[in-house]
Amino acid sequence: MINVTASRIAIALSAVLLFSTAAIAQTVSVDLKGASEVPANNSTASGAGSISVAADKSVSGKITTTGIEGKMAHIHTGAAGANGPVLVGLTKDGDNGWTVPAGAKFTEEQYAAYLAGGLYVNVHTAAHPGGEIRGQLLPK
Repeated sequence: MINVTASRIAIALSAVLLFSTAAIAQTVSVDLKGASEVPANNSTASGAGSISVAADKSVSGKITTTGIEGKMAHIHTGAAGANGPVLVGLTKDGDNGWTVPAGAKFTEEQYAAYLAGGLYVNVHTAAHPGGEIRGQLLPK
């Protein structure tokens, strides 16, 4: 009886862990630099932050930049080396911060692109209106 009860408890705990892990957001660190832009540039500016995508495909996160006066920042579709359309516009948060607006959510197609490493974040400036610094979102 003890072995059967222990087995049932182990199975129940495994199920709880499996389902609770699926509900946790996946957070990806991102580093932005001019060399990652398309076309690459020699900007000395940089950025870093994290983007989280929950099981329901809701998106949150923040990046902070240095050495740059950003005009706009976005999450785009596009594999490394390729540019793509804007998916989510980021909101300016202070002098050097950008946040994902509340309520942002990926579609199934956008989520699949995210999982495949086909999304990036970039910051646009007056000197580089197409983007001065960029970082690929690479989930594990």
